[in-house]
Amino acid sequence: MSAELPDYYFRVRENGAFVFRVDTENRQRRIEMDQIAVVNIRNGEIKPHGDRKLSAQDLKEIKAWMTQRAAILAERDIDDIHRAVDYLNLTTQWAQSKASDDQLEQVTDALLLAMHDLRSVLVRKKADRLIGKPGRDG
Repeated sequence: MSAELPDYYFRVRENGAFVFRVDTENRQRRIEMDQIAVVNIRNGEIKPHGDRKLSAQDLKEIKAWMTQRAAILAERDIDDIHRAVDYLNLTTQWAQSKASDDQLEQVTDALLLAMHDLRSVLVRKKADRLIGKPGRDG
């Protein structure tokens, strides 16, 4: 563990974080963490905790963390998709070489529906990109 602790600690939660100011400059030399805000990555909201007023430095640190966190989550999303491609390949190999008839019976319909749904979305999105149309949601 490094000798210097950061000034802020972000306790990650599903859609953001609780933000704490870290204090080690006290008489007991204990680490104290004082919650100062709650942040929501999805909507960009920063809510001060209680009656607290956030300083310019607080806001600067929180916004920098939010930008960094959004980049990390975006990297994870694309990594998950690359893993999904690997899993599809492994599933194909399993179905071809190892799966019993009973195992295939358990998963075939679910896999076919999921792959049909995925294929439909990918084909539509590819067509939209080729004709320069903005993507459709839903």
